[in-house]
Amino acid sequence: DRIHTSFATMGKKAKSTAKIQKAADRKIDKSTLPPPPPPPEEEFGSAKPLDKPALPGTGFKVLGGEGYDDGGVADLSLLIDLEDSVQRRRRGENEYFQALKADLLPRATKGPMAKMSRREQKVSLAQLLFSEDDDCEDKGPSEVYVDQVDGEEDAATLKHRADRLAQARAALRLSLLLREPACTSLGLSELCKRKLTHSGKEGAEEALRCSEKALQIAGEGFWDGDEIAIEAEDNPVIDPNYETNATTPGLANPAVLKLLPIRVSHLCLRSAYLQRGNALAAMGKEAEARESYEKVFPLLKDEPRCARVDWERHSLYVNIGNTYSRSGDLDAAMAEYEKAEKLGSDHLNEEGGSEKDGKGMVACCKRARAFALKRAGKEDEAKKILKEVVEQQIKDNLEAAEAAKKAKEEAAKKAKEAAESK
Repeated sequence: DRIHTSFATMGKKAKSTAKIQKAADRKIDKSTLPPPPPPPEEEFGSAKPLDKPALPGTGFKVLGGEGYDDGGVADLSLLIDLEDSVQRRRRGENEYFQALKADLLPRATKGPMAKMSRREQKVSLAQLLFSEDDDCEDKGPSEVYVDQVDGEEDAATLKHRADRLAQARAALRLSLLLREPACTSLGLSELCKRKLTHSGKEGAEEALRCSEKALQIAGEGFWDGDEIAIEAEDNPVIDPNYETNATTPGLANPAVLKLLPIRVSHLCLRSAYLQRGNALAAMGKEAEARESYEKVFPLLKDEPRCARVDWERHSLYVNIGNTYSRSGDLDAAMAEYEKAEKLGSDHLNEEGGSEKDGKGMVACCKRARAFALKRAGKEDEAKKILKEVVEQQIKDNLEAAEAAKKAKEEAAKKAKEAAESK
């Protein structure tokens, strides 16, 4: 027995306490893990309505259907956590979470974010991409293109626009470090948008280039990370002799669709085509802009009728109408504005609609119609419509102030009653 034991243990070294502890640290307590991501074909994001509002009193019913809109929360999760979901499917839960615990997954390791975890950096990325300041010029759900650069901006406005542009570039850099391709595509679309706000027509060519790179990432082919990284520089210089080395598969590439849902591609395409249309409109290429806007509609076909998505549809119709107006076709423009206004009217007239969003859509259409009439030389009609918009806005502001006053009084009354009952 002694001989057998000695042979059995020969060549093996006893594990040190440090190694035993390291092995224990690598073990994953599966009971603490979040549920695994569903199969890609079962991920519908925010296209699937909720059975009830996520928070009482905050959700709007889907028009003409059952359920409530989730406000885009599920779509945001799909986009921000895309690479982590892919790695969980590819590696398996145990290997993925071991890598996460050992800090082996991509993240920024230099600069001000170096001490932040991958999750914390992704939260920062979401803030850079999707948050809006109260004084932001493009704040709100509308994506109607308007040239805001007139050369008479004050220093504060110019600084704000420059800061917003710098934030978009920072988001692009961070998305590349985190290897989150959906956020990289959205970052390029956001760069396109903020470049137009910052530089107007002078920045349209650069903005267009960003939107077309966003489409590459969202599409079926391949893309070159070095080509994308150039756009994150403060003053990108494009080398005309650069040979593209596109080896990273796009979000709709058949090679990756076993690991990620096609919806991710569709969300990125929707943003990229809309912003590409805006860049083309800024360049005066009205027919091409219209073609880009129209490519979004098939991607919205199965989306719910809710205020969030209806603003997207609304912006497309108004933008298309504006391309016709600038081309001198008033009748075609009016037909598009009518489609957009109907979306707003539906929210005002149908059960579950958002009154606030409905009024906003109708007012936006009236302004677009007024500017189109003025452009066509019908100034009296234009002035009449703008007067209606101003009067309605004054009325809405008074009603909102009165409602806020009543809510404040009611809250004070309840607080007083609660204090007296103690």
